Amino acid sequence: MARDRHTPEEDGRDVAPPEGSARLERYRRMRDFSRTPEPSGGALLEAAREGGERVFVVQRHRATARHYDFRLEVDGVLASWAVPKGPSLDPDVRRLAIHVEDHPMEYLHFEGVIPAGEYGGGDVIVWDTGTWDSHDEDVAAAIRAGTLHVRLHGEKLRGEFMLVRTGGQQERAGEKEQWLLFHKQDEHAVEGWDAEDHPRSVLTGRPNEEVKADPDALWHSDRPAADAAESLRVEVPEPPGEDELAALDALGEEGSWEVFGRTLRVTNLAKILFPAREGEEPVTKRELIMYAALVAPVSLPYLAGRALNLHRYPDGAGKKGFWHKEVPDHAPDWLPRWDNPDADPGETRTYLVVDEPAALVWAANFGALEWHPWTSPTEAPDRPSYVMFDIDPGERTTWEQTLELARLHRTAFETMGLRACPKVTGRRGIQVWVPVRRGPTFEQTRAWAEKVSRSIGAVLPDLVSWKWEVRARGGLARLDYTQNAVNKTLVAPYSPRPSAGAPVSTPITWDELDDPELRPDRWTVRTVLDRLAERGDLFTGVLRQDQVLPRVR
Repeated sequence: MARDRHTPEEDGRDVAPPEGSARLERYRRMRDFSRTPEPSGGALLEAAREGGERVFVVQRHRATARHYDFRLEVDGVLASWAVPKGPSLDPDVRRLAIHVEDHPMEYLHFEGVIPAGEYGGGDVIVWDTGTWDSHDEDVAAAIRAGTLHVRLHGEKLRGEFMLVRTGGQQERAGEKEQWLLFHKQDEHAVEGWDAEDHPRSVLTGRPNEEVKADPDALWHSDRPAADAAESLRVEVPEPPGEDELAALDALGEEGSWEVFGRTLRVTNLAKILFPAREGEEPVTKRELIMYAALVAPVSLPYLAGRALNLHRYPDGAGKKGFWHKEVPDHAPDWLPRWDNPDADPGETRTYLVVDEPAALVWAANFGALEWHPWTSPTEAPDRPSYVMFDIDPGERTTWEQTLELARLHRTAFETMGLRACPKVTGRRGIQVWVPVRRGPTFEQTRAWAEKVSRSIGAVLPDLVSWKWEVRARGGLARLDYTQNAVNKTLVAPYSPRPSAGAPVSTPITWDELDDPELRPDRWTVRTVLDRLAERGDLFTGVLRQDQVLPRVR
């Protein structure tokens, strides 16, 4: 919702605390804001609504017990009641409503998941919202007195409601006031009306189960209110159309190409970058650039907001490549980038960040045959989003043995109840990404990954070596957990690999480990787009960074 004035944090003014902030102190004390994704109310939002109308929200909240949070805007905060069975439009139905602490205005449209173990842990949807008014001139006084007349103008709830405190007693220490919520007899009354018959969010149309499985946003209460929501939906455009692709085809050795609203200077388009596979033609730079443009809308969610390490092969995969991290001086001004504040002298400071699809096309033209995003976002570079597992076969490791090790990972994550997403590397191995809620450090995720990896390796000890150097492994596989560190990366999903035919690191399902046709380099820049069209993006599970790692021995 838009705001009609700035918060003090935004304009730098020294001002008195906003009205209602003192009333939120109990709310803050009840939550550990280093862990919960609820908004904290550090800066109170003002709704941009005509005539100064008050707003209300009802959230369906599946916590320890399912209930409905009934919230009315009063003096800059949301006065709140927990209604176990939900409001009703039936005037013969009286609902228990437990008066709870006031909530911040930022909570108005909070829809997502509160972590388990926290106050209110569970999933929340915006079940209804709208504006409200009252016959009572002084609403706060009416609440203190224990009787409030409410007229709701929502999508589900309309008409006259009453909130009445039972027993006539205000809240005593350690006890919560019990009220009754009921609809009065008017033109909006509906006999037999039950909230549970209308379980979907008025914002997204989804029930709680879908929001829990695939939340749109995370909430970070340690940020200013305007920045509290971290969207899990990266906005991506449509891929280039036939006319744009034809324009690239029509260029000679070099030229300017209009794509994704940017003009890119592309060069050496006929250069062979990947040797041919048997029975195929080599892959040229033109083909790589076209692939980058077509796959960018799918790749963007895995790259946006993250520093990108580029593995460049300007002379093609047949020559030795090198890592390139610093954005070059000749890069266009529009190219997204990030300055690492923790860079030591001599270290890379300015990284490419693919926050828009044209940036990936630029990287392909720059000779980057591999794309390696950081496993932590630029806004929190010391807090990983994933735990990484790399099944790295040795010289003596057969493909079937690699699959055996991957199946053990599958069993381990199923046993722990963790969502884990596998992909073939495009070369010889298999990698697994386990998304985690922000909080653990790299030291913690690395230690956890080592315990899991060593437990898996102990099942097939004859296949695994824990030696660091390749030469010391005796040709055995390594279960590499060491990439769980700042600025250590694994290749991105859908990134090409510098081998014959331009193979691609491709997400798979766990069931495909039993497919006799599966190979680690099965899909290439020429075939993976057809797989995407047929199967969709199988890696989206890593974008829901909501999991807490279980304890392992």
